[in-house]
Amino acid sequence: MSTASRPFHILGICGSLRRQSFNLMALKAAGELMPEGMQLSIASIRDIPMFDGEPQDTPASVKQLHAQMMAADGVLFASPEYNWTMSGALKNAIDWLSRCEPQPFAGKAVAILSATTGPLGGARSQNDLRKVMVAMEAYTFNRPEVFIGNAQGKFDAEGKLTDEATRKILTQQQAGFHKLLHTLRQGAA
Repeated sequence: MSTASRPFHILGICGSLRRQSFNLMALKAAGELMPEGMQLSIASIRDIPMFDGEPQDTPASVKQLHAQMMAADGVLFASPEYNWTMSGALKNAIDWLSRCEPQPFAGKAVAILSATTGPLGGARSQNDLRKVMVAMEAYTFNRPEVFIGNAQGKFDAEGKLTDEATRKILTQQQAGFHKLLHTLRQGAA
């Protein structure tokens, strides 16, 4: 299979550690709504220890996430909003990965979505995450942005996304992300 026809492998990273997280539900929904030629796998950041800057061996959980990122064509973040910013768990994972060689965000396509129980849908956390991705030299997909506010009313008891307006914007985001990935692949050829 030629590189041009190979499906795009997207690594999903959820910034919430909660097993029944609305962000995890939204990440799974995005995977279901991806166009043909995109595949989502979801990585865990649950076992990554706190980064403290002390010289030490890279933990196995960080090495595993780094390998998953290096193998992926793009990253899809689902970022909750805690105290007006991204979760500490997500920032911690990014801090660890930024110390890995090669730094896995550089030149990588990144898309962001967020889900919150409040009305703004995580806009402030996305803004901060976008700033961090600039520092990491990632190619961040810009529009459409996906902010899922009042998420508790948009998923059923099994965690399936039931809100049609949200399904539509997620579908549009994934189609646009697919175009960015295709453009970056063509530029690398």
